[in-house]
Amino acid sequence: MNERVLITTDYLRPGDDVDLFLKSSGLETVHLPMSGRRDPGELAAALHGIDAALVANEPLTADVLARSPKLRVIVRTGVGYDSIDVAAARRLGISVSNLPGVNANAVAEYTVGLLLAGARRLVQSAHGVARGSWPREDGRELRGSTLGLIGYGAAARAVVPLARAFGMNVVCTTNVPAELRDPGVRFTGLPELLSTSDYVSVHTALTERTRGLLDAVAFKQMKPTALLINTARGAIVDEAALVAAVRSGEIAGAALDVVAEEPLPSESPLRGVDGIVVYSHLAGQTAEARAAAGLRGAEELVAALAGRAKFVVNQQK
Repeated sequence: MNERVLITTDYLRPGDDVDLFLKSSGLETVHLPMSGRRDPGELAAALHGIDAALVANEPLTADVLARSPKLRVIVRTGVGYDSIDVAAARRLGISVSNLPGVNANAVAEYTVGLLLAGARRLVQSAHGVARGSWPREDGRELRGSTLGLIGYGAAARAVVPLARAFGMNVVCTTNVPAELRDPGVRFTGLPELLSTSDYVSVHTALTERTRGLLDAVAFKQMKPTALLINTARGAIVDEAALVAAVRSGEIAGAALDVVAEEPLPSESPLRGVDGIVVYSHLAGQTAEARAAAGLRGAEELVAALAGRAKFVVNQQK
């Protein structure tokens, strides 16, 4: 009997290149696209009899994994894997892989798009026109301003030349290996980065260390004219503290591509705050990035089933 693969990434479909590649590798595919919140019981049932999974942001908790006795391989079609309990997977002998850098160009371009939209208040202008007014507020130019990058992964590194093309100065948090450091980037501690940056862009992974990293204390360190950009993970930002900081004028605003709970709940305090714009987790969603993620994910899955995974994040010690 062929090994079975569950595919939950919503843009992957039966009969596409990924499906054909997996089938040509002797695997049986089962598609169950993730299109919103999914009950853990439903996910556990879907994983019954499954050997490997190619997943989106599914909440693969310890309980769900424990109820999936055949599962040996999980591959995330993206970079972040905080929705997967990797420690539990390791205990159960399940390898977990991500795809580092697969959507770096897409995220970098999107980040600059959010910088421009925020600096020129494009969303607010369009909303004003739609409501029948004609907003004419001054915007700000990017040239000569300072961009602070929290994190220096592939996406952040791809932002650097784009920001410099606009004439921006770039600073970044420390703890970056010397061989990765761009000589045109100044590396500094987080407090100095926050106090000197006109734009702060988040590109770090969500860990217990970074959860709630940008809190009330952090916002007090930022310029009152500063704009926060987050294309990483929502829980890195204390959302209640952000709302309070924007409403009080401690910072100018925020452009959030990610939030702590997605889709954004109707009761979220982020709604209706002038200066805060929430997008629908689109940074890595380009046709090019999706095509690369799908095929690279399928290749990693096949390699992992054969014991040759390249990007395991929970390697057995």
